[in-house]
Amino acid sequence: MSKEKNEKTSELISQNGFAELQEALPLSSATPNTPAPHYLGHRDRARQRLRKVGDEALQDYELLELLLFRSIQRADTKPLAKALLARFGSLNAVLNAPEHLLKEVKGCGSSIAFDLRLISAVVKRSARGEVMNQVVMDAWSKVVQYCVAAMAHEEIEQFRILFLDRKNRLIADEVQQRGTVDHTPVYPREVIRRALELSSTAIIVVHNHPSGDPTPSHADIEMTKTLIDAGKPLGITIHDHIIIGKYGQISMRGLKII
Repeated sequence: MSKEKNEKTSELISQNGFAELQEALPLSSATPNTPAPHYLGHRDRARQRLRKVGDEALQDYELLELLLFRSIQRADTKPLAKALLARFGSLNAVLNAPEHLLKEVKGCGSSIAFDLRLISAVVKRSARGEVMNQVVMDAWSKVVQYCVAAMAHEEIEQFRILFLDRKNRLIADEVQQRGTVDHTPVYPREVIRRALELSSTAIIVVHNHPSGDPTPSHADIEMTKTLIDAGKPLGITIHDHIIIGKYGQISMRGLKII
């Protein structure tokens, strides 16, 4: 390969990662006597295990490796899969990582980062579909799983409200406020007003702690009590206030604060 081509290849890798690099390379430079790259056999074996046994047969890095193969078809995806897991700690954290942080990992360019965020969006939308119009008390674990998927890895605080009808079916899911890394302004009057607009008779309040620790603060507890007092005269019940963190979730009803 000429010096000019080498420089171009290096530039593509440093700027965009392997997904963009592969578009600039020929489909194959192998001759009939050249052995296939070693990683192709590994991919085939991983695919076969997934088909025959299911995802439980694969380790996290292998699932991520197969996902990355959709974006990177001409290179070994195992090193990048392992690098992403080492950087973010878990498969869930990789899929929910912001694009600018994903691109800090060597070999993860704009296309790969976008693809991972797209997969994350599909997963969240699917989880939301599982709980919409369901009786929340009958699908509580799914509701919590959805909230974790939607909020656990957000970098700023979000204040989410799940609005329920008289039969406790989930009729709306809205993020009312976004704040900073450690605070979200909450306006009880606006929460109750929105509940009345939707003919909602009960709500579940959810917010996240970007620090990862879901322990409620004094301000969290006081705000919840204010919401309860604001809703009671109008027949609107606050069923629970759930706090989501990377390291767990806490229910204020479970703590007997409500």
